[in-house]
Amino acid sequence: MSRFLACLVLALVPGVAWAQTAADSSAIRASVLDYVESWYTGDAERMERALHPELAKRIIRTNAQGKNTLDQMGAMRLVQSVRAGYGKKTPPAEQIKVVAILDIYQNIASARAEMSGWIDHLHLAKWDGRWVIVNVLWDLKPTPSK
Repeated sequence: MSRFLACLVLALVPGVAWAQTAADSSAIRASVLDYVESWYTGDAERMERALHPELAKRIIRTNAQGKNTLDQMGAMRLVQSVRAGYGKKTPPAEQIKVVAILDIYQNIASARAEMSGWIDHLHLAKWDGRWVIVNVLWDLKPTPSK
């Protein structure tokens, strides 16, 4: 019986020790919303706050010959795009801001953000006590047929 209890305790302790708090979930959601909403508002400082300085944002594109390429941008280029106001071109009625936290484990998390023209899958890390976006893999939504 004591062997069973020892195994049970060992099985439960890691889950308890590594369980995330409501504060973590809230901070992750806030970071992703900073990312999403700053795009639409052109708030470069807010975008920068959401990102790790070494962010890698990538998309797979297919050229006319059917060959895939991997396009990427870093934090600086994304912040400059926000500062230039590219996202402000989306009318408020067309702005989509759907955020889902997919997984949290200790100091890492995955989230999904749906925006007007694309879907982002984000990796976040707790960095110096703040949840920041480290990686983004994204894809465009299909354009509706007319």
